[in-house]
Amino acid sequence: MKYNKLFIASALLLMLTAAACTKKLDEVVPQSSISKDQALKDPNAARTLYYGTYGLFRSYASTFFQLGEMRGDTWVDGVFTESVDGGLQNLYRHNISALNVPFTNWAGMYNLLYNFNNVIKIIPQTPLPDAEKTRILAEVHGLRAYVYYTMLRTWGAVPLNTEPVETLTNTAETYKPRTGADSIMLQVKADIAKSLELFGTATPISTDKRVVWSKLATLVLKGDAFIWSGTHMGGGTADLTTAKAALLEVRNLQGATLNLQANYRDIFDPTKKVNNAEMIFAINYELQQAQLTFFGSFSVNSIQANTLSFTQAATPTVSSVYPYVNGANRVGINPAILTKLTTGAADQRIANTFRVMYGNAAPFAIRGVMLTKYLGTVAGTSQIYNNDYPIYRYADVLLLLAEAKAKLGEDISAEINAIRQRAYGAGYTPYVSGSQTANMNAILEEDLREFIGEGKRWWSLRRAGDAYVYANLNPAFLNPSSTAKFLLPLSLAMLNADPLLKQTAGY
Repeated sequence: MKYNKLFIASALLLMLTAAACTKKLDEVVPQSSISKDQALKDPNAARTLYYGTYGLFRSYASTFFQLGEMRGDTWVDGVFTESVDGGLQNLYRHNISALNVPFTNWAGMYNLLYNFNNVIKIIPQTPLPDAEKTRILAEVHGLRAYVYYTMLRTWGAVPLNTEPVETLTNTAETYKPRTGADSIMLQVKADIAKSLELFGTATPISTDKRVVWSKLATLVLKGDAFIWSGTHMGGGTADLTTAKAALLEVRNLQGATLNLQANYRDIFDPTKKVNNAEMIFAINYELQQAQLTFFGSFSVNSIQANTLSFTQAATPTVSSVYPYVNGANRVGINPAILTKLTTGAADQRIANTFRVMYGNAAPFAIRGVMLTKYLGTVAGTSQIYNNDYPIYRYADVLLLLAEAKAKLGEDISAEINAIRQRAYGAGYTPYVSGSQTANMNAILEEDLREFIGEGKRWWSLRRAGDAYVYANLNPAFLNPSSTAKFLLPLSLAMLNADPLLKQTAGY
């Protein structure tokens, strides 16, 4: 059976709205599918293949969020107003076993990798200008590295496939064993190196919407991945030093077009996407293309919005502030974390991330929280969820750099104080660098406040080290006797479908 069709929905062509990409999209003829032969002859078909990878990547945003967010300590048995989201609850309670597998079929990520592999194989053979081909390959090697890095952190050993599947003559050809985690990390690093090589010496910072992978994104990923390998995979000081150098390269570009936004809300404001100084790479959402709706379980339904208040008084009701929001409220913030975040000095990150909802009659008890970070804009009588979803932003650079420095025994006060000053204003409490443990706890505290709802908390705890996972998670759900749960199991269906696959150790 020959695979010569590369199925790309024509709607994906509308995905990017950055000025440069818009110009290119104007040249593309919409098609429901393209063949390899078309891509090799027609530059517009080749661009269709390329733009389609971003549309497909966007379809995995909810998966990236769940994998990186819901197993952390933020959303654990908090107060919510409707029936629980059982799937998300299984993640934050770590109710995971060989018979209760939260993500089957590798969460569908080989579909992404298949498309990346196609682009990497086909684009060099197309009639596109050489500079355009080089840029596309630089981007896609970075995207592939990010996906394999995500899979490595999720399952450890996974099948490695860097070539497109073009022909199959029998089912056995689809069987593929898991490749060791060390080899997967080598592939991640190889793709990072190739991406940086292809991007070359120039480091342009987009002055439009930052929804296309860039050299800066590859450098931040390099810092992230090398801290992980330095901490968990024997890389030690050498890898941590490499991570620090990559992150310093980005930090040294700090200026008008790369910086912390003074107003935290501006990072996510859908009307301020152009030349957003803090964004490095985000998944794009726009009206009439796709909307960021997978946070519906962190919102509230329209009926309850009339009977819930944002203060411990009868008003203002939720509906008076957000008249067109209509989601659900099926996940709540960990009560201990909620108390921590809402007491003490005013932190603009918290005020611009979620709002506490109370009953609108005495005793005005807490009924839940509403994640407001991604509520988008209003068009007529509709709520439009057109925020972009950040993968990396400048705050990541500072906190990752602080982590690399902390693990190297260096002073992290400059990075922590930059984050705190933006959060608390001129009266912030300066941080004085201390022991490695004290420094890591300070980093994780700012990480908790900075990235709520951005799919990063679980990865931050894991990257910090096992001791920090156990110190922050409820031991009833994850403790040193359940280390297997750091990685996810394979479903019985996966094991039965491929005799070369072996179950994750511990399951």
